[in-house]
Amino acid sequence: MSAKQDVLSMSARDFAAAAAAKTPTPGGGSVAGVVGALAVALGEMALNFSRGKKKLAEHEEYYAHLSGRLEKARSMFYDLVDDDIAAYQLYQQANRRADGPEKEQAVQLATAAAINVPRQATKLALALLDDIRELSAKCNTWLITDLLASAALAVATVTLSDYNVRINIPSVTDKAAGRDIKQSSADDLKCAKRIHAEIEEAAKQYLL
Repeated sequence: MSAKQDVLSMSARDFAAAAAAKTPTPGGGSVAGVVGALAVALGEMALNFSRGKKKLAEHEEYYAHLSGRLEKARSMFYDLVDDDIAAYQLYQQANRRADGPEKEQAVQLATAAAINVPRQATKLALALLDDIRELSAKCNTWLITDLLASAALAVATVTLSDYNVRINIPSVTDKAAGRDIKQSSADDLKCAKRIHAEIEEAAKQYLL
């Protein structure tokens, strides 16, 4: 059984307990993947309650296309849970090596993996936010708060991912590349918050 299957087969109660335990995984990266998957799931729920509605019939083709996108996104977030755990294991293995060039190379490889996972989570969350923004104008209005929750969780995913990037940046040997990665992560977080604000603004008409 893979780490992903093991973690994702847990009940919500057991996953929270595992995250609370004095063990490195599941940690912030795994939580980010699960939060991202939940963000997608709420978007899927809003979509499913919109499909088949007579007054929304003009959007059925769009719903069919989006359904496939969201299902794939949820699966990709699940994969990122596994990838995050694997990246940490790679880091542990690198640090067990004897000091020398091979250890440094292994540490840099592990650091790259530890940065790549949250960067992929961010890209996925931003794509989700774009989908939610479009869906918010075409969904069952009774599900608008679920879309808002989906967007909020997507922003949380980007925020957690930015933290995970920033904690690993000091270990990057190429300092210029590290600064570029840090700036890109910060820019993506600003973008996520902006899209979330746009979705909230559009939803104001439905909220007291």
